Amino acid sequence: MKRRQIIFLSIIIVLIGLIILGFINYQKLTILSGYSAKNTCSSVFLANRSLEFTDAHDNNFAPVNLAHDQIDPSQESAEASVFGLMKRTALYREGLGSVLVDDNYAKTPFNLRPNRAKISKALPYPYGDLPQKDTVFRNVNYKKIARLVNHIIKQDSLTTTRALLVLYKDQIIAEHYAEGYHTTSKFLGWSMTKSILATLIGIRQFEGNLDIMDTAPVEQWKQDDRKNITIHNLLQMNSGLAWDEDYGSISDVTRMLFKARDMTTIQANKKLLHAPGSHWNYSSGTTNLLSGILRKQFRTTQEYLDYPYKVLIDRIGMHSMVLEADMKGNYVGSSYAWATVRDWAKFGLLYLHEGNWNGEQVFDAPWKDYVTTPANDSNGVYGGHFWLHDPEILPDVPLDIYSANGYQGQRVFIIPSKELVIARFGLSEDFDFNNFIADIVSAMN
Repeated sequence: MKRRQIIFLSIIIVLIGLIILGFINYQKLTILSGYSAKNTCSSVFLANRSLEFTDAHDNNFAPVNLAHDQIDPSQESAEASVFGLMKRTALYREGLGSVLVDDNYAKTPFNLRPNRAKISKALPYPYGDLPQKDTVFRNVNYKKIARLVNHIIKQDSLTTTRALLVLYKDQIIAEHYAEGYHTTSKFLGWSMTKSILATLIGIRQFEGNLDIMDTAPVEQWKQDDRKNITIHNLLQMNSGLAWDEDYGSISDVTRMLFKARDMTTIQANKKLLHAPGSHWNYSSGTTNLLSGILRKQFRTTQEYLDYPYKVLIDRIGMHSMVLEADMKGNYVGSSYAWATVRDWAKFGLLYLHEGNWNGEQVFDAPWKDYVTTPANDSNGVYGGHFWLHDPEILPDVPLDIYSANGYQGQRVFIIPSKELVIARFGLSEDFDFNNFIADIVSAMN
């Protein structure tokens, strides 16, 4: 082959490679613009932040900060694009939060809303609407705890911690917010929402309406090798189904969160790669599949929408919490619950008290033992939609610690042996949880 032909072919190959690379990266822009539009809409219309504050704080990290956001207050919508490309739109729906929409959504909008019931209770926090009792524990070194919390917040440029709260024996012993945030600020829990969804399954079982050891009621699985997958397998993330939880590419999870109209069906359509119960694989699609299974428990969609608030959220006074739904009205149990730090901490307290809320049993006490039992093949660090003690990450904290975890370091830790609940909300995983928790525990004499 002549030298000129070789050069020509080389140029063609490079050009084809550049075209393919460009196409792949162009498709990735829909993740950036989708994330930014959705987060902007929720932040502005659900969490009541300004667009300027949202861009400066919630969306001010690479590569999401490449997106340009704008809002339409009259339509309660947000739009985002990256260099003018891949424009995405999110709409706010009262009671259901914000949702990314496609061009067809306007033809069949989802118009139902959950019914909420806020019953005022003349009790101190956490069980009512009154300020907590002025209780001082002799064994607590308050000055040390205050120094720890203040130091963390002052290091905000490094850790981007927005809020910290420590509860001991049902009492707030430390609470601090970064500038611009306060007790009524709502924070997105991201994957902490998974623990909320699992709790709803636990409550449903406590009511006698399902058994998690039953096979999952998924119609298309009944005639193939997926028919033996149980709800228990789904809760422990070891169904054996294929799933790619990669947020840096066009993957199963990004297609679901930023493309799908119905997020409950994506995991259901995946192939079985491993025997159920034998292989652990973290999957947001699995949680949304469980949300769809929960929906089918009810005769009407309205009953499904009301259920989380009736049996859990409003029942224990987490009145700030909003579960966001997809275009079809399914709760996005994998990712989208907003609430104040104090309300997120109530969720931790419910588990600290093994489902008992001021004398009323919300879920069966053994459910706490279930969610803290390690799933097969998880190296002992994952239970039933809760994270367990990981000696590599938390070597110096009590062994009975477990937590609801979310993206960017959202955490609600429960430490039964110390009667502690610790909540942290931020914009980065770059946080020394081990030393912070260990220092808090050491402040209990």
